[in-house]
Amino acid sequence: MTDTPTRRRAPGMSPERRREMIIAAALPLVAEFGATVTTSQIARAAGIGEATIFRAFRDKEELMDACLAEAVRPDHAVTEITSIPLDQPLADRLVEAAEALSAHLDRMGATIGALHTSGHRSGDRRRERPVAGAGEAAPGASREASITAIREAVTDLFEPDRETLRLPAEEAAAIFLGLLFMRPRSGGSPQPSTEAIVQVFLYGALTDGTGAATTTATGGDQTPGGR
Repeated sequence: MTDTPTRRRAPGMSPERRREMIIAAALPLVAEFGATVTTSQIARAAGIGEATIFRAFRDKEELMDACLAEAVRPDHAVTEITSIPLDQPLADRLVEAAEALSAHLDRMGATIGALHTSGHRSGDRRRERPVAGAGEAAPGASREASITAIREAVTDLFEPDRETLRLPAEEAAAIFLGLLFMRPRSGGSPQPSTEAIVQVFLYGALTDGTGAATTTATGGDQTPGGR
């Protein structure tokens, strides 16, 4: 008699991982439709049954709060910045950092704007339990803590060039971030390119005195100061 092998069920997804998966699928839809997005739309995007959403979240409002919390977290931008190779030129490092931050700000702005215009008000109702999972830390994290995490990651990008900087790396990072955060993001104002912002930050708005720009956006001579 031949023994029939017993089929083993694949391990189920943990509640934490299920919440993260649902939030990841919901975020693009929330940024597009705000609170008018339906749970059936989210379920289709996540490839799950609609009932699964309500096993992970008490109701749609809790899911919207979790999406908002996830959108404002700086973790993704910080991870991208810390993965930038430090052996490439400083200008290239800063361009990559600026693009990562721009993507973070765009996602955050789109999500907040869509939820606001569609009438969602986070925290309007008392909760018996806080939003957990992927967005758990964000509501309690201060805006200052988020900015600090980003500033520390950007400061590390300046470290290989510390000896040629006019300012400490920490101050240089703070000024650079100030330029990025003041950058116009909409409206009729001319939109400076990321490369232009980095060039003006590193070398100023003036030419080198001979009528020629100091450097190109990437590569080439990275003077003055031997950078």
